[in-house]
Amino acid sequence: MAAQDKPRFVPGSRVTLAAGFGGLLIVVALAGMDALRVLREIRVEDERIRTQFLLRNHLLNDLRSKLYLSGTYVRDYLLDPDAARADEYRASLEQVRTEMDAALSSNGSQAGEEEPLSPGEAAQNAALKAELAGYWETIGPILVWNADKRHRDGYTFLRDAVFPRRTAMLDIAGRIADINEQQLNAGKRRVVVLMAAFQTRLALSLLATLALGLGTAAFSAGKILKLESHAQTRYREVAEARAQLTSLSARLVEVQEWERRALSRELHDEVGQTLSAALVELRNLSDGLDSKPPDSSRSRIEAIRGLVENTVRAIRNMALLLRPSMLDDLGLVPALRWQAREVSKLTGMEVTVSADSVSDDLPDEYKTCIYRVVQEALHNCSSHSYASRIVVAVSQEPDALSFSIQDDGRGFDTARSKGLGLIGIEERVAHLGGNFRVDSAAGRGTKLSVVLPFDAGRRELPAT
Repeated sequence: MAAQDKPRFVPGSRVTLAAGFGGLLIVVALAGMDALRVLREIRVEDERIRTQFLLRNHLLNDLRSKLYLSGTYVRDYLLDPDAARADEYRASLEQVRTEMDAALSSNGSQAGEEEPLSPGEAAQNAALKAELAGYWETIGPILVWNADKRHRDGYTFLRDAVFPRRTAMLDIAGRIADINEQQLNAGKRRVVVLMAAFQTRLALSLLATLALGLGTAAFSAGKILKLESHAQTRYREVAEARAQLTSLSARLVEVQEWERRALSRELHDEVGQTLSAALVELRNLSDGLDSKPPDSSRSRIEAIRGLVENTVRAIRNMALLLRPSMLDDLGLVPALRWQAREVSKLTGMEVTVSADSVSDDLPDEYKTCIYRVVQEALHNCSSHSYASRIVVAVSQEPDALSFSIQDDGRGFDTARSKGLGLIGIEERVAHLGGNFRVDSAAGRGTKLSVVLPFDAGRRELPAT
C-alpha cells in the first residue's frame, strides 16, 4: 500500500491567518484610537463653545445691569436735593463707569486667553464702546452741577440725553447677544459636523473590520473543513485497513489450517502409505527370504527402493514448496527458474523468467518477497486464469528493484475481485515500502507490477 501524505498547515496558511487576525486587530485598534481622538475633540470643542457663550452672555448681562444701575444713579444724583447724598451717587456712578469699561474691554476673553471676535461681533463691540464713551461724555458735565441747576435741568437732561443714550446701548448689547447666540449655533453645527464625520469614519471602520473578519473567518472555516475532510478520509482509511487486517488475520488462520490439513494429508497419503507399503514389503521379504529364489527377493528389494525413493522425492517437493533451499544456496534467479519449471511440469503452461541483470547477492528480505510474490502469482494463474503463457521479468536499478508477472489468461475485474493472495502480496510489498499494481480486464490477461525502492538507511543494495 503506497504511503500517503499527512494533512498539514502549509506555511502560507499560517501567514494568511496571522495577517488576517493581525490586520483585524490593527483595524479595531486604529478605529478605537480614532474614535477616542474624535470624541475628545468634540468634547473640547463643545466645552469651549459653551464656556465662551456663557462668559460673553454673563458679561453682556452684567453690562446691562450696570447700565440700568448707572441710569438710576444719574437720576438720583440729579433729582436728590441733598448735596451729601448727591456726592455718594456721583462716587457710585464713577465706580459703575470703571466696572463697565473693564467689562466691555474684557468682552471676548476666556480664562485669560484671548478669543478672536467675528467681524460682526467686532463691529458691534466697537459701536457699543463708542456709544458707551458718548454716554459718559454726556453724563460728564452734570457731575459738576450745583443743586439748583440739578433741580432745574435734571429731569430734562434725563429725558433728552440719558435715556436715549441708554436705549441705544441696550439695543447694541442686544445685537451683540444675538451674534453671540449665532456663534453658539455655529459652534453646535461644527460639533454636528465633527460628529457626522466621526460616524462616517466609524461606519467605514466597522465595514472594513466586518469585511476583514468575514474574510478571515471564511478562510479559517475553509481550512478547518479541509482538515476535517482530511481527518475523516484518514479515519475511513484506518477503519478500512483495520477491517481488512481483521479479515486478513481470520483468513490467514483459515489458510494456515488449510495448509496444515493439506500437509497432513500429503504426509498421510503419500509418505505414510508409501512407508507402510515399504514395511509390508520388507516383512514379506523377511518371511520368504529362505523359501524364495534370489531373483524374486531382488525384485522385491527394487520395489521397496522405488517406494523409498518416491517418499524422499515427495518430502523434498514439500520442503521446496515451503521454502526452496536453492533460494538460500544459489540465489533468487535459480529459485525462480526452478519454480517456473515445476509449474510448467504440473500445469502445462509455458513459464518464462527474464532476470539477467539481477545481482546474485540480494538482501534476504528482497529475495523472499520476490519469490513469494511470484509463487503466489503463478499459483493464481494456474488456478484461475486459464493462461497458456506466463512471463516473469525482474530488473535491478540503482535505487529500486522492479518485477512483473504477465499472463495471457481470461483476466478479471480488479475493482470487484481481490482475493487473499493479492492482499498478501500487497502486504509484503508495503512492508518494504514498495508499490503494487494490478492491470487486468476480461479477455486480455493480467499484469502484476511491483517496485521495491532501495532504502539507503536500512540496507545496502549490491551492484549488478
